[in-house]
Amino acid sequence: MAISATIYKAELNIVDTNRHYYQQHDLTVAMHPSENEFRLMTRIIVFALNAADNLAFTKGLSTDDEPELWVKSLSDEIELWIDFGQVDEKRIRKACGKATAVKIYTYNRRKSEIWWQQHRNKLERHQNLNVYQLHAEGLEQLVDRKMQLQCHIQDNDIFVDNGTSNLTVNLQQLR
Repeated sequence: MAISATIYKAELNIVDTNRHYYQQHDLTVAMHPSENEFRLMTRIIVFALNAADNLAFTKGLSTDDEPELWVKSLSDEIELWIDFGQVDEKRIRKACGKATAVKIYTYNRRKSEIWWQQHRNKLERHQNLNVYQLHAEGLEQLVDRKMQLQCHIQDNDIFVDNGTSNLTVNLQQLR
């Protein structure tokens, strides 16, 4: 019997002084059986960084032809494609051909630095691609099945608070 996804609820209050975006989002996020709590929280943080009324989680890990998050236009065109981790260069090339803008967020510092050095030259040709590295150690300590999260984004720092714990996530743009 297959293990099913675990459902998490998050009330996410976002104060993004970079974009002047101040909004609350009630999220229902499914954690895939192969995913850990750190990666789940990474998805929520990246949602906050890109929050918009039409930003949506996709089937994610369970499908190859969709990103983790996306923004689609009313005519069903992909305006923003967001993926996580050390994404395969072929998948990035495909995403850049399908979407107006593509963002990749890496989160394992050591692995992502090696990945970036190996793929940097090939990825430089994609004009609609941005690559970021999240420095987010301890992010999993904020996870609960029902979360109330305050997320304050200023410059390259994301301050996250769940009422009992807080931490700072640093964002570094690689490309």
